[in-house]
Amino acid sequence: MTTPLDYQEIVEEIFQEIQPSLTKGNVANYIPALAKVDPNQFAMTITLKDGKQFSVGKSQEEFSIQSISKVLAFSLAIDIYSKSLYKRVGVEPSGNAFNSLVQLEYEGGIPRNPFINAGAIVVMDALISHYGGDYSALEKVLTFAREISDNPKIKFDAVVAKSEMEHASRNLSLAHLMKSFGNFDNDVRNVVQTYFKQCAIVMNTENLSRSMLYLAFKGKDPISGKEFLNELQAKRINALMLTCGHYDASGEFAYNVGLPAKSGVGGGIVAIVPNLMSIAVWSPRLNSHGNSLAGTLALQMFTRKSGLSIF
Repeated sequence: MTTPLDYQEIVEEIFQEIQPSLTKGNVANYIPALAKVDPNQFAMTITLKDGKQFSVGKSQEEFSIQSISKVLAFSLAIDIYSKSLYKRVGVEPSGNAFNSLVQLEYEGGIPRNPFINAGAIVVMDALISHYGGDYSALEKVLTFAREISDNPKIKFDAVVAKSEMEHASRNLSLAHLMKSFGNFDNDVRNVVQTYFKQCAIVMNTENLSRSMLYLAFKGKDPISGKEFLNELQAKRINALMLTCGHYDASGEFAYNVGLPAKSGVGGGIVAIVPNLMSIAVWSPRLNSHGNSLAGTLALQMFTRKSGLSIF
């Protein structure tokens, strides 16, 4: 008979072992509001199917989830548009930086996947078209975030969103380029601004870990019993997180960690162990690929110590 894992002991071991890495890497200083965050923080939370949580560090400290929000928007879009969405955004790893203009030009304005910036902006454009306006689309994403995290107070940080919009030249360029290829329906500036508000959603690791249980359990929240996606849709999102969730370091992450996961430049990473748990880590300093340096190492430690991965 297998002895149950002591998850609290595991995360506490990781917390001790990760300390030397907390001063390595750099915060996302191209977004001024994120550059002001204390860079040496760390938090980690595991959430099981019954809602039980195991945490270390500053697990109640809120941070901007940034590109992790792309999973939420894509969950809504795939449920609305199904396969027709893939005419506008692909499902292949990019192999390039998350904000590459060159690849988008070469491939006729069709982003490689929904987790690079161009793909996420197209997804927001599709949501705005469906919901009839940028405010309605943003409210739907926020409502979804509140439902899956079981926290009605989830909101976005207007200061972070404004800071991103003030440094939006490349993202606006991506949107204009897609519009020139006919892969864009709404006003470029409104869509990009709404996209930044989506990225500025704030959670802590307890919220974030709780929120991704629906993807660990085939689209259905095991606590509330609510089905957000069907099994096939959840499978496809998990596949995209594994292959595209860490930009041009997605292969390296899959190789070293072996879990579907999505990162954000706010320093957060969320990962799922199918049929078992969701894990969130947060540490603001990033590696050269724009992923949390200590967070990535913490997840490597977790899969090594627990023996849990999809492989």
